[in-house]
Amino acid sequence: MRISPVDRGRHTRDPEGLAATLQSGCEGGPMAEGAVEAPAESGGGGDPGAIEPERGVASIKLQYLTTKEHFHEFLEAKGQEKPSQETEAGDPAGNDLDEPEAKRIRLEDWQTEDRQTEEAVEPGEQPQAQKRARGQNKCRPHVKPTHYDKNRLCPSLVQESTAKCFYGDRCRFLHDVGRYLETKPADLGPHCVLFETFGRCPYGVTCRFAGAHLGPEGQNLVKEGLVQAPPIRNGLDKVLQQQLRKRKIHFKHAEQALRQLSKGQLPGPTPKATVPEVMEAEGAPGQDNCDAQQAPQGPGTVPPPRGPLRTCGPLTDEDVVRLQPCEKKRLDISGKLYLAPLTTCGNLPFRRVCKRFGADVTCGEMAVCINLLQGQTSEWALLKRHPCEDVFGVQLEGAFPDTMTKCAELLNRTIEVDFVDINVGCPIDLVYKKGGGCALMNRSAKFQQIVRGMNQVLDVPLTVKLRTGIHERMNLAHRLLPELRDWGAALVTLHGRSREQRYTKLADWRYIEQCVTAASPMPLFGNGDILSYEDANRAMQTGVAGIMIARGALLKPWLFTEIKEQRHWDISSSERLDILRDFAHYGLEHWGSDTQGVEKTRRFLLEWLSFLCRYVPVGLLERLPQRINERPPYYLGRDYLETLMASQKAADWIRISEMLLGPVPPNFVFLPKHKANAYK
Repeated sequence: MRISPVDRGRHTRDPEGLAATLQSGCEGGPMAEGAVEAPAESGGGGDPGAIEPERGVASIKLQYLTTKEHFHEFLEAKGQEKPSQETEAGDPAGNDLDEPEAKRIRLEDWQTEDRQTEEAVEPGEQPQAQKRARGQNKCRPHVKPTHYDKNRLCPSLVQESTAKCFYGDRCRFLHDVGRYLETKPADLGPHCVLFETFGRCPYGVTCRFAGAHLGPEGQNLVKEGLVQAPPIRNGLDKVLQQQLRKRKIHFKHAEQALRQLSKGQLPGPTPKATVPEVMEAEGAPGQDNCDAQQAPQGPGTVPPPRGPLRTCGPLTDEDVVRLQPCEKKRLDISGKLYLAPLTTCGNLPFRRVCKRFGADVTCGEMAVCINLLQGQTSEWALLKRHPCEDVFGVQLEGAFPDTMTKCAELLNRTIEVDFVDINVGCPIDLVYKKGGGCALMNRSAKFQQIVRGMNQVLDVPLTVKLRTGIHERMNLAHRLLPELRDWGAALVTLHGRSREQRYTKLADWRYIEQCVTAASPMPLFGNGDILSYEDANRAMQTGVAGIMIARGALLKPWLFTEIKEQRHWDISSSERLDILRDFAHYGLEHWGSDTQGVEKTRRFLLEWLSFLCRYVPVGLLERLPQRINERPPYYLGRDYLETLMASQKAADWIRISEMLLGPVPPNFVFLPKHKANAYK
């Protein structure tokens, strides 16, 4: 017999009754993670009336538990708006109150269409099934405010350029600052983060906090003792972007490696008994690669890949011999905490927050190699690196050796990274059906060519992130790890789930322990279900070289501090709000303080809040630690803000964002990407 969170909530006002109900179920202590409850043996003397806590639900102290209706009534009572009749009495149609209004409207439309279809069918005929659009995010609303492109000021005026607008009378933007200020929305706050931090706001009058740094005549003020903003590395140069779009970049080393691969001459680690193969000249070391990365580059000065340098006089071997795998810079991150490349949420401001709390290694979001080769600005933005990221890598996704090898050579010459990672773990259909992500585990020939080709053209270590396999009970990783070691991979990260599992079951750390032996001496990092320092300690006992943290960092980014200090941090709601405020400040620095930058910061903040709401404060738990597969029941926190942060409604997340970034624009709708399928 189990007890549901609703039943617990009914006993909230009568904790003695609930305590009596749970007495025998709680005395036994918490079960091990993922353990299966054994049935009581006959004659065992157990209490037949015992009620066991519901599996998959976090165990919270009785005095904090509540019902769903009371939870939302409490939040609405503390807000500015009164609770609606629908919230108090429930929806008579039986719809879930947590569903956004957009979903209810679509459901009503579909029901109306179904009724019209049934009425149109004549008696005796079978109604034809109506086709509906399938696919992720088909019904996702467009969240871009409509006033982005209306009455927008010309960039030449925003940047305070002395030269006139290049387009002249053909420019579609405003050139009258006074007219722009008349239609500009009100400021979101009295303080500008960029102005207070760096002494100057580059967005001038377009800043949504412009009142803090505009003079009486609308001029942009500058503080004395100007502090330059730290340069964000790995940006896309306009000249390089034009050359990529016009396909004027020549990938000499990638093409040479691909020719060898097509002839069956697989490039890779040179055997000890053979003489190293001499490659074509790439240019003097330190002149073509190192200096281009370390020397400060101004705008428009990032050099595209160049051909071999012509030398005069005696020819030295450093001009013609590329670095061998044994001569490459080694990736020594054993025992360090590795923040996983998180799509959408693993942006640069979030990585800065995690670095503050002790993350040692960071990696950019998954970037599609074809988009990088086409010079897409949005894809290149995923490669940006903040100066605080001392050990940083980028993750590439692709399905074919030619595009992956060319992209590796391009990045090797144009950006500054410590390693490049290949994504062999992405489970989504959009990637899998094109042969990328997890699909590479079943395409060993292509997988081998990708690893060997990229390793040949890179001067930094090459790593791989993969899952246990495609199907749940058909593990492939233990067979691929020895091959990856021979192909030249410097490190492999193994996520303890298959593609078929997604996140429905716990990570298989026993299998990861078996794979450590198969990968030796190549270091293997483990990933999956780490949400406390106890989880991290158990993971390290499997013999892995280190651990990668993904969802655990989204639920509580201070997890890195807890692991390093070996403690549970009962963080307060005000401290958590300060973390969100820091993220908002980092977002304004990264995406800008104008309207577009503010709303982009808000969007990514809301995406993160859709994970943060799953965290249960330490002081509210009956047993420690919280498991990552346990969803929190409805509870009232120790203060209003803690309760608000536990809400799973997008409207409450927006309310939190308004505390940090001001009111949302009109008709703003938000649906988190990872929950989009539930809203279709």
